Amino acid sequence: MSERTLAIIKPDAVKKNVMGDVLNRYEKAGLKPVAMKLMQMSRPTAEGFYAVHKARPFFDSLCTFMCSGPSLVMVLQGDNAIKKNRELMGATDPAKAEPGTIRKAHGTNIEFNAVHGSDSPETAKFEVGYFFSGMEIFG
Repeated sequence: MSERTLAIIKPDAVKKNVMGDVLNRYEKAGLKPVAMKLMQMSRPTAEGFYAVHKARPFFDSLCTFMCSGPSLVMVLQGDNAIKKNRELMGATDPAKAEPGTIRKAHGTNIEFNAVHGSDSPETAKFEVGYFFSGMEIFG
Protein backbone atom coordinates (compact mmCIF):
# COMPACT_ATOMS: atom_id res chain seq x y z
CA MET A 1 0.00 0.00 0.00
CA SER A 2 1.50 3.31 -1.08
CA GLU A 3 1.60 5.91 1.67
CA ARG A 4 3.43 9.07 2.67
CA THR A 5 5.58 9.84 5.68
CA LEU A 6 7.53 12.83 6.90
CA ALA A 7 11.29 12.46 7.16
CA ILE A 8 13.77 14.99 8.50
CA ILE A 9 17.52 14.90 8.09
CA LYS A 10 18.36 16.74 11.31
CA PRO A 11 20.95 19.53 11.81
CA ASP A 12 23.67 17.15 13.02
CA ALA A 13 23.50 15.04 9.85
CA VAL A 14 23.27 18.10 7.59
CA LYS A 15 26.39 19.48 9.30
CA LYS A 16 28.21 16.15 8.71
CA ASN A 17 27.40 16.41 4.96
CA VAL A 18 25.59 13.05 4.85
CA MET A 19 22.35 14.20 3.21
CA GLY A 20 23.28 12.42 -0.03
CA ASP A 21 23.89 9.12 1.75
CA VAL A 22 20.59 9.34 3.61
CA LEU A 23 18.66 10.24 0.44
CA ASN A 24 20.36 7.34 -1.36
CA ARG A 25 19.22 4.95 1.37
CA TYR A 26 15.62 6.16 1.03
CA GLU A 27 15.63 5.79 -2.74
CA LYS A 28 17.27 2.33 -2.65
CA ALA A 29 14.52 1.22 -0.26
CA GLY A 30 11.84 2.37 -2.71
CA LEU A 31 10.94 5.60 -0.90
CA LYS A 32 10.56 8.47 -3.34
CA PRO A 33 10.95 12.07 -2.12
CA VAL A 34 7.81 13.89 -3.36
CA ALA A 35 8.49 17.15 -1.49
CA MET A 36 11.54 18.59 0.24
CA LYS A 37 12.91 21.81 1.62
CA LEU A 38 16.09 22.80 3.35
CA MET A 39 15.13 25.01 6.27
CA GLN A 40 16.28 26.25 9.62
CA MET A 41 13.43 25.91 12.10
CA SER A 42 12.48 28.85 14.25
CA ARG A 43 11.89 28.17 17.93
CA PRO A 44 8.07 28.45 17.55
CA THR A 45 8.17 26.06 14.56
CA ALA A 46 10.15 23.46 16.51
CA GLU A 47 7.97 23.84 19.61
CA GLY A 48 4.81 23.42 17.54
CA PHE A 49 6.13 20.40 15.74
CA TYR A 50 7.26 18.67 18.94
CA ALA A 51 4.29 19.87 21.05
CA VAL A 52 3.39 16.24 21.79
CA HIS A 53 6.61 16.09 23.86
CA LYS A 54 6.06 19.40 25.72
CA ALA A 55 5.87 17.75 29.16
CA ARG A 56 8.94 15.55 28.57
CA PRO A 57 12.29 16.51 30.15
CA PHE A 58 14.06 16.56 26.75
CA PHE A 59 11.60 19.00 25.09
CA ASP A 60 13.70 22.15 25.56
CA SER A 61 17.00 20.60 24.44
CA LEU A 62 15.27 18.92 21.47
CA CYS A 63 13.82 22.23 20.28
CA THR A 64 17.17 23.99 20.80
CA PHE A 65 18.91 21.28 18.77
CA MET A 66 16.36 21.39 15.94
CA CYS A 67 16.87 25.18 15.66
CA SER A 68 20.69 24.92 15.72
CA GLY A 69 21.14 24.63 11.96
CA PRO A 70 19.38 23.69 8.75
CA SER A 71 17.39 20.47 8.38
CA LEU A 72 16.23 18.76 5.20
CA VAL A 73 12.50 18.23 5.66
CA MET A 74 10.79 15.93 3.16
CA VAL A 75 7.80 13.81 2.30
CA LEU A 76 8.63 10.25 1.28
CA GLN A 77 6.16 8.14 -0.66
CA GLY A 78 6.17 4.40 -1.26
CA ASP A 79 4.74 1.07 -0.24
CA ASN A 80 4.53 0.89 3.57
CA ALA A 81 6.57 4.12 3.72
CA ILE A 82 6.13 4.66 7.47
CA LYS A 83 7.26 1.18 8.50
CA LYS A 84 10.03 1.09 5.89
CA ASN A 85 11.40 4.46 7.01
CA ARG A 86 11.29 3.43 10.68
CA GLU A 87 13.33 0.32 9.81
CA LEU A 88 15.84 2.37 7.78
CA MET A 89 16.28 4.86 10.64
CA GLY A 90 16.93 2.30 13.37
CA ALA A 91 16.47 2.71 17.12
CA THR A 92 16.24 6.25 18.54
CA ASP A 93 19.51 5.66 20.41
CA PRO A 94 22.22 5.07 17.78
CA ALA A 95 24.11 2.87 20.27
CA LYS A 96 21.13 0.46 20.20
CA ALA A 97 20.44 0.76 16.47
CA GLU A 98 21.01 -2.20 14.17
CA PRO A 99 24.09 -2.15 11.91
CA GLY A 100 23.25 -0.72 8.50
CA THR A 101 20.64 1.74 9.79
CA ILE A 102 20.88 5.49 9.30
CA ARG A 103 21.15 6.23 13.01
CA LYS A 104 23.88 3.60 13.52
CA ALA A 105 25.85 5.10 10.63
CA HIS A 106 25.29 8.81 11.29
CA GLY A 107 23.83 9.36 14.76
CA THR A 108 25.96 10.46 17.69
CA ASN A 109 23.66 9.80 20.66
CA ILE A 110 19.98 9.60 21.60
CA GLU A 111 19.58 13.37 21.13
CA PHE A 112 21.77 13.88 18.05
CA ASN A 113 20.39 10.94 16.11
CA ALA A 114 20.52 12.22 12.50
CA VAL A 115 16.93 11.67 11.34
CA HIS A 116 13.24 11.87 12.23
CA GLY A 117 10.38 9.85 10.79
CA SER A 118 6.65 9.69 11.43
CA ASP A 119 5.63 6.76 13.64
CA SER A 120 2.02 6.22 12.49
CA PRO A 121 -0.41 7.20 9.72
CA GLU A 122 -2.03 9.76 12.03
CA THR A 123 1.30 11.30 12.96
CA ALA A 124 2.41 11.32 9.32
CA LYS A 125 -0.74 13.20 8.28
CA PHE A 126 -0.13 15.88 10.94
CA GLU A 127 3.60 16.14 10.29
CA VAL A 128 3.36 16.33 6.48
CA GLY A 129 0.67 19.01 6.80
CA TYR A 130 2.75 20.92 9.35
CA PHE A 131 5.54 21.58 6.84
CA PHE A 132 3.94 21.23 3.39
CA SER A 133 0.82 22.43 1.60
CA GLY A 134 -0.79 20.06 -0.86
CA MET A 135 0.53 22.18 -3.76
CA GLU A 136 4.12 21.50 -2.64
CA ILE A 137 3.79 17.70 -2.82
CA PHE A 138 4.28 15.94 -6.14
CA GLY A 139 3.19 12.45 -7.09
